[in-house]
Amino acid sequence: MTEARLVIEAGKSILLVISALFPIVDPIGGSPVFLGLTKEFPRPSRKLLARRISLNSFFLLVASFAIGSHVLAFFGISLPVVQVGGGLVVISTGWAMLHQKDESDRDSERSVHCTDVFKDAFYPLTLPLTVGPGSISVAITLGANAPHHLGSNLLALITAAIGSLIIAITIYLCYAFADRLAAAIGPTGMNVILRLSSFLLVCIGVQILWNGVNVLLKSV
Repeated sequence: MTEARLVIEAGKSILLVISALFPIVDPIGGSPVFLGLTKEFPRPSRKLLARRISLNSFFLLVASFAIGSHVLAFFGISLPVVQVGGGLVVISTGWAMLHQKDESDRDSERSVHCTDVFKDAFYPLTLPLTVGPGSISVAITLGANAPHHLGSNLLALITAAIGSLIIAITIYLCYAFADRLAAAIGPTGMNVILRLSSFLLVCIGVQILWNGVNVLLKSV
């Protein structure tokens, strides 16, 4: 009976992690952005990059859950400050994508070497475009509210790791096969989606920034 209850509680915890993080990470909506930033890479390199981003996202989410609150406390940084800084980065990235030239406007494509594939894997493709300040703050909040008893804390960490792994798998699938979505939609449709995604990225950054500023203003 105890084991069955433990399995049920673990399942609920995994669903909680997935339901809380998946809408914010949003790998489906992020795939056009990923493709727009990696259009110069061949398909095999893009898949390798997608795998690296998914691994980075997994470790970043688990680390945020496990030690995120302790790291912020050590440096004296509050979550609203993280939201303000992250929001500014998201706004700048979305703004740059809104103003990047189309492939037809480019005089020539630059050649991409194998050593360049992972250059932007962590920043900005993992942080903040995939796992941003919103995802990190949610993961930190879930970790801070987890039980602090040894057995319960270990179970919470395992369930968080499983939930983060599932999200990482969806990130890989959406990013690795983003070109197939582009082929189905066509260049014009993909350009429209990329522009809309870039605009939404700016809006998301403004919202994250405002959430942090709003809390900071109330604390004054």
